[in-house]
Amino acid sequence: MNVKVYHTFIICLITISYSLAQTGTVRGNIYDKEEGTPIIYCNVVLEGTSFGATTDLDGFFVIPHIPPGEYNLKATYVGFDSAVVSIKIKASSIIYQSLSLVESAVNLGEVSISAAREQSRTTVSISQISVSPKQIKSLPSVGGEADIVQYLQVIPGIISTGDQGGQIYIRGGSPVQNKILLDGLNIFNPFHSIGFYSVFETELIKNVDVLTGGFGAEYGGRVSAIVDIKTREGNKTKQSGFVSGGPFMVKGMVEGPLRKFKEGGSSISYVLTAKKSLIEQTTKSLYAYAAPNDSVGLPFSFQDLYGKISINSSNGSRFNLFGFNFTDAYKNPLLAEISWKNAGGGVNFSLVPSGSSIIVDGLVGFSTYSTAIGEKNDEPRTSGVDEISANINFTFFGNKNEIKYGLELKSISTDFEFVNPFGLSLAQQQNTTELGFYGKYRQIIGNLIIEPSIRTQYYSALGAVTFEPRMGVKYNISDHLRFKGAAGRYTQNILSTSNERDVVNLFNGFLTGPESIVTGFNGQRVKNKLQIAEHLVAGFEYDATNNIQINIEGYYKNFSQIIVVNRNKTDVTQADYVVETGKAYGMDFSFKYERPRVYVWATFSHGYVKRDDGQQVYPTIFDRRNNINMLTTYDLDRLGSWQVSFRWNMGSGFPFTKTKGFYNYLDYLGGVNTNFETQNPKNVGILYSDIRNGGRLPYYHRLDLSVIKKIKFSKHSGVEINVSVTNAYDRPNIFYFDRLNYKRVNQLPILPSASVKFYF
Repeated sequence: MNVKVYHTFIICLITISYSLAQTGTVRGNIYDKEEGTPIIYCNVVLEGTSFGATTDLDGFFVIPHIPPGEYNLKATYVGFDSAVVSIKIKASSIIYQSLSLVESAVNLGEVSISAAREQSRTTVSISQISVSPKQIKSLPSVGGEADIVQYLQVIPGIISTGDQGGQIYIRGGSPVQNKILLDGLNIFNPFHSIGFYSVFETELIKNVDVLTGGFGAEYGGRVSAIVDIKTREGNKTKQSGFVSGGPFMVKGMVEGPLRKFKEGGSSISYVLTAKKSLIEQTTKSLYAYAAPNDSVGLPFSFQDLYGKISINSSNGSRFNLFGFNFTDAYKNPLLAEISWKNAGGGVNFSLVPSGSSIIVDGLVGFSTYSTAIGEKNDEPRTSGVDEISANINFTFFGNKNEIKYGLELKSISTDFEFVNPFGLSLAQQQNTTELGFYGKYRQIIGNLIIEPSIRTQYYSALGAVTFEPRMGVKYNISDHLRFKGAAGRYTQNILSTSNERDVVNLFNGFLTGPESIVTGFNGQRVKNKLQIAEHLVAGFEYDATNNIQINIEGYYKNFSQIIVVNRNKTDVTQADYVVETGKAYGMDFSFKYERPRVYVWATFSHGYVKRDDGQQVYPTIFDRRNNINMLTTYDLDRLGSWQVSFRWNMGSGFPFTKTKGFYNYLDYLGGVNTNFETQNPKNVGILYSDIRNGGRLPYYHRLDLSVIKKIKFSKHSGVEINVSVTNAYDRPNIFYFDRLNYKRVNQLPILPSASVKFYF
């Protein structure tokens, strides 16, 4: 290192250390005094100064670099009375101070969203949408039950393939390229086969961060997108819960304190949720017309269980112990029987050391997934994956900067077996370890926010070490207009066994990067067997008024290497896995209008998703060029006792590979001695067009409606009655085409339903 540079670096360190030594820090939490719940985006200031902060999802705040002296710390939030406490700051001191706010008796009218706006001015947050339970509930509730999977489908850049077996595809990424997290743990298949419901309980969700591209280095192991779901803590002051039921499912929740919330913030609470499907039984009578050609109705069944114990200390530290068990099954004796199970649990924590300016959080847990399919006239397929995770993160808050770094360790075991259409078996049992380290820095320089980060990942089974630089930037052109951009490199080791020749595939198997041979376009062996992508995103945020927000983003994803199962393998000497490349690019537009009684969310996406298998460039089966969503919710009265909502979705048709002809398929089990003149064909084979995905299905569109009536018995108890209609004008949207029987099979028809929820 150059001597002058070295001396300059040392001087900077001394200067920073001296600066920190001359100032102090206050940090703490803001709570709702009655419920003990954290207050998000609460403004916290030192009166008479420019020092202040906004609380995060846990109600936590940090105000650093405060000159020594006595101050009044004030917390304000619309709908609550302000709270003020005197504090004394000493040089080099770090103090913790919590405040509890009391709900105001004054009707303040229009809700201010200035705190959330301020958050957007000080963070990059490109291609990131945060979803609250209130927004999820604003959707027309299919079957009378709101669910995050229904809301994800209205986010720009996200495509769903349908009501039955539908998966979500995010800006050109297939499901396996999206990481779905529940309290920090991977959920390998979060969406039930019916397509209306996920494994997540809406009433338990605290926040959902959807990152559709260009995300920072704190997230690794996926090349397309992140959906990060965090659950809330149980009620800290009283026993409460709900039970609800309708024709699609029954569910319930119970929660309460094991040690009640105290003024300082300490508490122990629990929450348990459960839900069970009914649709496999009710459709035989209530919705028999939805499956008129057989007696099995809609053969989808599922059951979800989740439990959590939360421990909060008086200094802001938290521990959560949680566990889950999710199951799903599709049992149609005429077609196939498919089932899967996702189970796991762990401990996540956040530590606020009293003598240190660094905040520590982390996770230790495991997640297991197993699935099997038995199709009529076909060989069974099975897949299983076990993952043990541990990570620890360190965060340092400066005056106008933030440093975050961490370490992540994963142990992954996969077990996969599959027989392809040519009778050749593909199987893998593998144990591997992944080690990741990342560092992230955020700095505010006037109107400019820069957020460089870097991640390095070690994949032991492949002997590969990656270097993944990423950058985010935002420039506040004015108080109402902001430019933002991001770029980065991403890798992952896990791949899917799904057959993308089918538009809808209920079997989702997983395996880690193969140890066996992988061949590229030229037939040569590939040494680096990782999936690799590069992202580039740019756009604008515009606050047209206090109630109207407009967001425009353009994106480009280059999937420079995708490893896929060689489903066309016809000879044992051929490779089990091959390489493809791909590109995804487009524009996303969103418009949001929000007032106390009205919520309007409109989006439009125009995109292209292509893959190159070395022989041809083709659109993927989820290449929906145009997608429009309109969502409106309106409270008929000021108390919100009557609420109506509708959602309309229209999308261009998905690509599919056309049929060229049919043939009698012989398995030649007798080898060269097989008498093809007398042997009866086992199956009818399909000759597909040489142009992959050269056809297009018709346009899709659907209208969903719902009306909710809320009846209060007391402040904390009452009934909600939800009446909804799915596919209100009975649009016959295509599900798939049965090539052998030359028959069109449609998505679900009009489905009216009603549900009742009793809460206490």
